[in-house]
Amino acid sequence: MAVVFTVLVLFLAGFLAGFILLVMGAINFDFSNSEIPPGVNQPAKLRIIHIILICTAVVGKILENIGICTQVSFVRYMQGRKTLRADPKLFIKDLWFDKVPVRIYQPKAPTASQRRGVMFFHGGGWIFGSLETHEKLCRFIARESESVVVSVGYRLAPEHKYPAAYEDCLNATQHFLQHLEHYGVDPARVIVCGDSAGGNLAAAVSQTLAGSSELPKLRAQILIYPGLQALDFNLPSYQQNRGVPLLFRERAAFYMLQYLNGNATNLEEVLDGSHIPVDIKLNYRKWMSPDNIPEKFKVRGYKPRVLLDCTTEVFEKVKRFCEPALSPLLAEDTVIQQLPESFILTCEYDVLRDDGLLYKKRLEDNGVRVTWYHLEDGFHGIINSFNSDWLSFPAGKRGLDSIV
Repeated sequence: MAVVFTVLVLFLAGFLAGFILLVMGAINFDFSNSEIPPGVNQPAKLRIIHIILICTAVVGKILENIGICTQVSFVRYMQGRKTLRADPKLFIKDLWFDKVPVRIYQPKAPTASQRRGVMFFHGGGWIFGSLETHEKLCRFIARESESVVVSVGYRLAPEHKYPAAYEDCLNATQHFLQHLEHYGVDPARVIVCGDSAGGNLAAAVSQTLAGSSELPKLRAQILIYPGLQALDFNLPSYQQNRGVPLLFRERAAFYMLQYLNGNATNLEEVLDGSHIPVDIKLNYRKWMSPDNIPEKFKVRGYKPRVLLDCTTEVFEKVKRFCEPALSPLLAEDTVIQQLPESFILTCEYDVLRDDGLLYKKRLEDNGVRVTWYHLEDGFHGIINSFNSDWLSFPAGKRGLDSIV
C-alpha cells in the first residue's frame, strides 16, 4: 500500500511539474512574441489579463489532449461561468427570437414615451463570447441610456461556419423590428451595436437592412473596434500592433478563417496576402488602400507591402472573404449611401484600428454622418474591462461612456 501511495504521489508531482512547465513555457513564449506599447496606461494590468488568458488556453489544451473536453469548450466555460445577481433597475429575461436565443434588458423605471432599442452582438472572434460574457456591458448600456437592450446569443464557429452568426443576428433583428410594440420601443430609434466580431455583425446587418422597405429603418449603428475585412492583414495597424494583447495579428486572421471555413488552413497565405488575386485586390484598392489612412497613423514603423498573387486552389477556399456580409468594408457605394448615422470607436494599439478608420472614410465619403471616438491609450477588448474590479482601465470606461 505504501508503495502504491508513493507511486501515486510521484505521478501527481510529475504531472504538476509538467503542467507548471507547460504554462511557464507558454507564458515565456508570449513574452517573447508580445509587446505592451509605452502608450498603454497601466501596462502591468494588461499583461496580467493576457497571462490569465494564456493559462486558460494551456489548461484547455491539456484537457483536450487527455480527452476530457476540447480547448474551445473549456475556454468558453471559463469565460461564461460568472453569474450576476438580479439588477434592481432592470427586468432581465431570456427569450427566443426566431429560434435565436436572446437576453432582454428593460429599465424598470416608468416612462411616458417609448424607449430606444439596442440590438447588441457580442465579440469573441465568432468563436468565443456569449450572453454571459457581455452581461455587465449590456446591463450598463440599458441602465445608463435607459434603453431596451437585446443581446443576441448567435451560433459560434467552428461548429457553425459563416454565415450562421450573421444569419442569427439578422433574423433576431428582423424579429425585434416586427414586434417593437411588445417592448415599448420607438420604431424610429432602433440601433445595432457590437464589439469586435460583433461590430462586424452589426455592420453587416445594418447593410442588409438598409434597403428594406418593409421594416422600420435603423436609427444608427455603433461599431466598437470592428473587424470589417479579410483581404489585407498588413495594413499599418496590423503591422504596428501585431504582438499587442489582447488580439495578435495572427489570431485575427485565425478567427476569420475559423468563422469562414471552420479551420485555419491557409493561415500563412492569408497573413502574407497571397490568398486573394491581384486583380480583385486592385478592384477594392479604392476602398482598402493604406493611402486612405491618415499619415499620423503610419509613423509607428509601417512598411508598404508588395501585392502578391495567389493560386486558384487557395482562392477557392477563401473567396467568400469578398462577400460584404463577411467583409462589410467591401460593400458597394449604393449600399453605403443608405446606411444610418454611425458611431465608430477605435483604439490606437489594436490590429483592427485601420478597419474602423477605412470604414469611417467610406461612410463620410458617401454622405453618412459619423461620430468617431479614438482611444489613444486603448487596446483591443478594453471596453469589456470597464467593470473588472482591480483589472479595469480608465480608457475602457471613457469609451463606454462615449457609447452611452
